[in-house]
Amino acid sequence: MIEKINQLLSEIETLQISNLDELEALRLKYLSKKGAINALMADFRNVAAEEKKTIGIKINELKNKAQEKFNDLKEQFESKDNGALELDLTRTAYPIELGTRHPLSIVRNEIIDIFARLGFCIAEGPEVEDDWHVFSALNFAADHPARDMQDTFFVENNEDDEKIQNNIILRTHTSSVQSRVMEKQQPPIRIICPGRVFRNEAISYRAHAFFHQVEALYIDKNVSFTDLKQVLLLFAQEMFGADTKIRLRPSYFPFTEPSAEMDISCNICGGKGCPFCKGTGWVEILGCGMVDPNVLELNGIDSKTYSGYALGMGIERITNLKYRVNDLRLFSENDTRFLREFESAY
Repeated sequence: MIEKINQLLSEIETLQISNLDELEALRLKYLSKKGAINALMADFRNVAAEEKKTIGIKINELKNKAQEKFNDLKEQFESKDNGALELDLTRTAYPIELGTRHPLSIVRNEIIDIFARLGFCIAEGPEVEDDWHVFSALNFAADHPARDMQDTFFVENNEDDEKIQNNIILRTHTSSVQSRVMEKQQPPIRIICPGRVFRNEAISYRAHAFFHQVEALYIDKNVSFTDLKQVLLLFAQEMFGADTKIRLRPSYFPFTEPSAEMDISCNICGGKGCPFCKGTGWVEILGCGMVDPNVLELNGIDSKTYSGYALGMGIERITNLKYRVNDLRLFSENDTRFLREFESAY
C-alpha cells in the first residue's frame, strides 16, 4: 500500500490542466467518493495493526496534497481566465450612451434653485389628502365647483355637509402643503411646494389627469404686494432671460385677496406678437396674490399681526414655454426619442 500511496503522490505533484473539464476530471479521479484516495481508505481496514499508524499518516498526507493541488490548479486557471478579461487601456473606449433628466425634472430643479436663492425651503405633503387641507383650510366655499366630482378624484366621498371635511381625495393643488405647514408652524414661513396633483380632466394635447405644480408661500410681518411683485420679476428674468417683462392682471382665487395672474413678454417673439402668444406679445404663466386673512385665521395665524403672499405655477406650462413642447402627453409617454432631446439640457 505504501508503494501505491507514493505512486499517487508522484502523479498528483506533476498534474497539469488546460480547462475546467480537466480540473473536474482530476477531482473525480482522486477526491470523489469513488476516487483513488477513498479506495485507499476503504482498504485501510485490511492493513496490519502495526502498520496502521504509518500508513494512516501517509494517506492523510496524500489526501491533503491532492486537495492543495486541486485548489492551486483551480486558482491558477481562474487567475489566467480573469487576466484575459482585464481592461486594455490602449483600446479606444466603448461609446457609453449618456442618460438625461426628464424635462419636467430639469425645469423643476431650475425653479427650486431660483427660489432657494431667495431663502425659500422645500416643503412636501401627501398626494392623498383630506378635504380640509385641500379646500376648507384655504377658504373654499362648501359649494365651490372645485369640490364637484367632475373636477376632483374622490377616494372617499361623504355628501353630508357636516362631514364634508372628512372626504379623502387626490390633491388638486399643492396648496394643501401650505395649509399643513401653516397649522403647525408660526411665521416667519418661507416655503416652496413642488409636487404632483390630480384633476378629473379629459386627456388631450393641452390637458392631463395628473400634472405638476410648484407653489410658494411667504408669511411674515409687513409683507406687501410690492414684495410679491419683486419676487415675480426676479423669477421671470432668471427663468426666461434678463430682458423678460411681466404684467399682472386682476383675478380671483379663494385663498388670496387681492389676486392676480402674471404674464411674461413672449420669449419667442420678444413681445412683438406671434402665433404662440396669439399676437398679444404676452403669455400667462402663473397665479398669485396676498394670502386672504381668512386663510391665516383658519390655520391658526393672527391675520392682524402677519400678512403674506402665495403664488403657484404648472411645471408643464413653464416647460412648454422654455422648450416649446406642444403636447402634454409627451411628458408621460416615456418615448426615448423625446427624452433624448434633453441630453445636454442639464
